[in-house]
Amino acid sequence: MLTDGCGRRVDYLRLSVTDRCDLRCSYCMPTGFKDYEEPAHWLSFDQIERLLSVFARLGMRRIRLTGGEPLLRNNLTELARRLAALPGVEDLSLSTNGTQLAKYASRLKAAGVTRLNVSLDSLDRRRVRAITKRDVLPQVLDGLEAARAAGFSLIKVNMVALAGTTDADIENMVAYCMERGFVLRLIETMPVGATGRDAGYLDLRPVRERLRARFGLVDGVVPGGGPARYLVAPDGGFQIGFITPISQHFCATCNRVRLSVDGRMFLCLGQDNAVDFRRLLLDGGDDAAIERALLDGLRAKPARHEFNQQPDRIVRFMSMTGG
Repeated sequence: MLTDGCGRRVDYLRLSVTDRCDLRCSYCMPTGFKDYEEPAHWLSFDQIERLLSVFARLGMRRIRLTGGEPLLRNNLTELARRLAALPGVEDLSLSTNGTQLAKYASRLKAAGVTRLNVSLDSLDRRRVRAITKRDVLPQVLDGLEAARAAGFSLIKVNMVALAGTTDADIENMVAYCMERGFVLRLIETMPVGATGRDAGYLDLRPVRERLRARFGLVDGVVPGGGPARYLVAPDGGFQIGFITPISQHFCATCNRVRLSVDGRMFLCLGQDNAVDFRRLLLDGGDDAAIERALLDGLRAKPARHEFNQQPDRIVRFMSMTGG
């Protein structure tokens, strides 16, 4: 079992397979951003499989494929198939913006991906275009329907709550997810890079209580390895999660690390600590060296982020870190 220096079990890896994205969401990537990692520096599928085989042997049980937009990585379903087959991996999921999902949903399911998180901040076409800088709402909705038809065990819709923007759309999104059997998750913005700091933070605690009262929801649990706190309908027909890294941080139960497309394992979104696994592989490190680097890195995992105390500390953008 993998544990960090604070005694927390760490069994969840968020694996970025690309830092490219076909959207330019205002809270994630600045207008005109071009500081992408060179593809020559990306971890290859063979390198990823080798690293994760060691990670899984030590106790990394959950893997989530992320980006950027992971479905822009060529042959991603082949990587998914290889990772799903690794001994020790119990859960393989994927986060996507949904623009390519109609094309890939059935193939992802066949490759071994069991759960999806789809980013969708509004059902208003103009608002989606304003946030993403692309007119993509019809594509995303088609992708969600394709995913539903493919039979994934769980589909979650991730909605970033933005003060003065998407906060007006929350009730509409609740109704949409209720009708289709999706789990809705509302997310507070984090001050990761200037885009995150300028996005329009909304405290979700009042929203949670408003929705609890309006829809008769009660505290509940939904499968997954993430930090959301859930409300559910008493009949189990609807679930809504709240991810509140600022208003109610969940650092004491943090169970995850992030591996960027260039092989750096970030130990905390709010800190710069990282382990460079790509360099280790290029230097000929064997499995024992990978194990040592992982265990040493986890011992240095910070106790908590410092977003409230030092909101300007992290200058990298979310797309550079991995979702």
